[in-house]
Order: sequence, then C-alpha cells, then structure tokens
Amino acid sequence: MQIDLRSDTVTRPTPGMLKFMFNAKVGDDVFKEDPSINELEQKAASIFGKEAGIYCPSGTMTNQTAIKVHTQPGDELICDATAHVYNYEGGGIAFNSGVQTKLIQGDNGRFTSKQLEQALHPYADWLPKTSLVVIENTSNRGGGSYYTLDNVKKISQVCKKNKLNLHLDGARIFNALAETGDNAKEYGKACDSISICLSKGLGAPVGSVLIGNAEFVAKARRIRKLLGGGMRQGGYLAAAGIYALDNHVKRLKEDHQRAKRIAGILKNKSYVKSMLPVETNIIIFSLDNSMPADTFTNALKKDNILISMIGNNALRIVTHLDFNDKMLKTVETALKKI
Repeated sequence: MQIDLRSDTVTRPTPGMLKFMFNAKVGDDVFKEDPSINELEQKAASIFGKEAGIYCPSGTMTNQTAIKVHTQPGDELICDATAHVYNYEGGGIAFNSGVQTKLIQGDNGRFTSKQLEQALHPYADWLPKTSLVVIENTSNRGGGSYYTLDNVKKISQVCKKNKLNLHLDGARIFNALAETGDNAKEYGKACDSISICLSKGLGAPVGSVLIGNAEFVAKARRIRKLLGGGMRQGGYLAAAGIYALDNHVKRLKEDHQRAKRIAGILKNKSYVKSMLPVETNIIIFSLDNSMPADTFTNALKKDNILISMIGNNALRIVTHLDFNDKMLKTVETALKKI
C-alpha cells in the first residue's frame, strides 16, 4: 500500500462521489445548459453570498481569469512573495494579462493591511497603476497558514479606500474556515472575487469555481473561453464538486489533526533544523546537513511513503482525504525509525 503525502491533489473520488458523478445530469455548458455545472456554480457562490460562479478545469485558470478581468495591461498587482499566482502559475500574470507584480514580504504567506498601505504609491504617469490585490488562504508555501476574517476585512478596507479590487485565491479556503469557524459570507463581502479549489482537500478529481458578482462572472466567461476552458458535458466532473461541498467540508479538521501528529514526531528529531507552524494540513520543514533530503525521502520510500522535496533541504508533507488513521500509524512508525 502506497501512502502519498506529496500533496492533497493526489486524492481520488470516493465510492459515493463516483456514484454521484455517474448519475449526473449533463448538457452543453458553453450554451449554459449543463444542469450539474449550473448547480455547482450557484452552490459555490451562495456559500460565500456571491451572485454567480463559473466552473473551470483548474485553480490556475480561475486565478488567471480573475486577474485578467480585474486588470488592464500595464497595471500592477500586489501579492505576497510566496503567492501561488506569482510562483506557480507559469508566469501567467505577465503572459495572460500584461501586468507586473509588486511583492510583499509577509509572515508565512500572509501580509497585513499596514504592509499593504506601505506598498501603495501615489498616482503618476511614470508609475504603474495598482489595480488588484491578491491574498491566498490558506498559504501553500506558508505551510498552510491562514488569514483570519478580521485580517481580510482590514485588507479589504484598504482596498476599498484606494479603489483596488481584492481577489482571494481560496485554493484551501475551507481548510482555513475549518480552523477559524469564520462566516464564509463575510469573506464574500470582503472580497471582489474568490477562487475555490475542489480538487485538493475536498477530494474532487478536477476543477475550481470562480465566484463574484454577475457582471464580473459574465466577463470571466469570455476569458475562460479565450483560455480554452469552455467545456461541454462537464457536469460529470462538476457533480464531484457538488458532492465534495456537501460531504467533505466538515471532515477537513481530521486532516489537520493528523498533520499535527506527524509534526509532533518531526519536532523531536535532532536533524530537523526548522519547521513552519502547522496550522492546517501542510507541514514544511528543513533538515540540517546531517540528514540530506534525498536520504530522508528514500528512507520513507522503503515503507512506500512519498513526500515532496521543495528545495534547500526543505520538505513538505500534506495530509488529505485519502490518508487515514491506519496510514498515519504507518507513517509515525517509519519516522521514528529514521
């Protein structure tokens, strides 16, 4: 039995999800006639109190679509230096939108409203126009760290005061909400658009939903088509998203608890040099020179356990829907041997 902890993207549909997918009602979504996609879009939007949503094949597409709608070529986008939109979306900010990025050095992927204010500049012909702020919740490279609703509201206030749009890359937003207990609709009030990933902790095989007001989503549909994201009978995939939202949100805290148990063992290892605070389902840690990263990962591979190397002798472990308590015991035993 292989235990794959490289990412929460490795999950596979549960039997219940597969059954629900096979029974989906479908149509042509480019004509807006796929009932399952329509249901998913409205369900995701209503959770956050937004008017509409649009289903896309990936979180990269939802993020890049949002950036394209919110900006014009030559504009400036502000985000954290570790942000997924900046580091892991193929240079899409520049390629798709012709926008430059100003980076904030935040705290484990999160920046404050004060830091945002300090990053703003006055209007001048020779300066780029700042038009969009992007926050990520939870932060991937921040080790699953999360913004609280109070943090987001303060950032939103700065954006409104300065006539900036605020986009939330909510790839793991439900992991954050599971920990904070914050009201999702309050996020909807604070953010102009939100990208919701279904294929990570929620366990769907494919897809993300971008939500916002009706005008924003109408523009996003045009951009999605331009990017090649207009699907036909995509309702079989959207059904998995519906099932995930109905059945896999409340269980996310189980992933967080398992991650913290693994972190507890690692913290007691002499060769673990440092570790980011483990707040949700992601563990990022660095090893000292006595334990090269490939030596560590190869030791785990002998017990059929896979984790990710992310550079500079740093490693990442991500717990998820397909990782249960029996597997956790296997991992704990393997770690104690190293």
